[in-house]
Amino acid sequence: MFLSISILIVIVAIFLILIVIVQNSKGGGLAAGFASSNHVMGVRKTTDFLEKATWWCAGIVVVLCIFASCFLPHSSSSLDSQLKDDILNSMQNQNPDAATPFGTAVPDESE
Repeated sequence: MFLSISILIVIVAIFLILIVIVQNSKGGGLAAGFASSNHVMGVRKTTDFLEKATWWCAGIVVVLCIFASCFLPHSSSSLDSQLKDDILNSMQNQNPDAATPFGTAVPDESE
């Protein structure tokens, strides 16, 4: 489920990038191409549509990101400790005289 939501986020993000690239902050962009034929949709209507599409896409990306966080794969602490034990055992089996890894206690043999 997480993968499918992530794919949707990427698709909407690409669509959002394309919409933003089409816009021009000075009033040009796609809206400038319709300046001569504004009786169909109009320059103002085109910029309104692109602005609304930008806000909708941004909102969809935010909602999908929040929704995807519910499906993040979580690692259990028992699995982490089991992996740590396996690593420590394999290191000790390979070379028992080697120095101990960081974070492990070394018994004091002087007593």
